[in-house]
Amino acid sequence: MLYFVMKNVLIGPILRLFFRPEAEGLENIPKTGGAILASNHLAVSDSFFMPLVIPRRRVTFPAKLEYFTEKGIKGAFKKWFMTGMGQIPMDRTGGSAAQAALDTGIRLLREGNLLGIYPEGTRSPDGRLYKGKTGMARIALEAGVPIIPVAMFGTDIANPIGSKMWKPTKIRVKFGEPLDFSRYEGLSGDRFVERSITDEVMYALMELSGQEYVDMYAAKVKELQTAQPSDGVPAQREPDRIPETKAG
Repeated sequence: MLYFVMKNVLIGPILRLFFRPEAEGLENIPKTGGAILASNHLAVSDSFFMPLVIPRRRVTFPAKLEYFTEKGIKGAFKKWFMTGMGQIPMDRTGGSAAQAALDTGIRLLREGNLLGIYPEGTRSPDGRLYKGKTGMARIALEAGVPIIPVAMFGTDIANPIGSKMWKPTKIRVKFGEPLDFSRYEGLSGDRFVERSITDEVMYALMELSGQEYVDMYAAKVKELQTAQPSDGVPAQREPDRIPETKAG
C-alpha cells in the first residue's frame, strides 16, 4: 500500500510535474508474471523514474544494506522511505550474504514480481556504459524469466552524482524487447553461459541507450579515478571489446 501511495499521491505527482517523464516500449512489459528490468544506471533517481512510468505494476529494486541500517530518526525515515519506494536490502559483502541477495531476487521473480536490476553494479562515473555483472544472468536462469533492457535518459542531468538538489529536466525511459534465455535452462552456474547472457543484455542496452561501451567494471574505474584524481583513468587501461549480440 505504501508503495502505491508514494507513487500516485505523495512523490509521483511532484516528479511528473517537474520532470515530465515519458516512456517508450511499455508494451514490452508483461501485464503479469515475473521479469527482470535491466537498466543502465546514471543516477540515484533512476529508481524513482523507471517505476513511475510503469502503470499498475510494482517494481522492486535491491538496494544497499546501509540504507536500511542507519540509526536515529534520519535512519528510521530513510528505511521507511526506501521500503515505500519498493527497495529491498541487499548485503554486498559477498559470500553467503551475496547468495542470500540472489535468493531473494529469485523468490520475488517466481512470485510474479518485476525486479529492477542495474547490471553495471553501480552508477556510471562518466555517462558511459560499463561491463555487466553476471548475477543478473544467474537470477534469470534460476527464476526462468525474461530480461527486459531499459535505457534511462536525462536522470544524470536532473540528479548529477554528488548533487543534493534535483534540476527539473525532461526524463525519458525506453523499454526494449524482452530477451528470452530459456534455451539455457538448467545451466545456471556455468560461468561461460552467464557471461554470454550478460554480454547480450549489455549489447542490447548499448543499442537502446546509444551510450559508449567500456569493457571494464564501473566500480574498478571509480577506484582508478580515486587513485589518480588529477589524471583520470588512463586510456590504455580501457579494453575496446564490445559485448556480443547473442549469447552462445
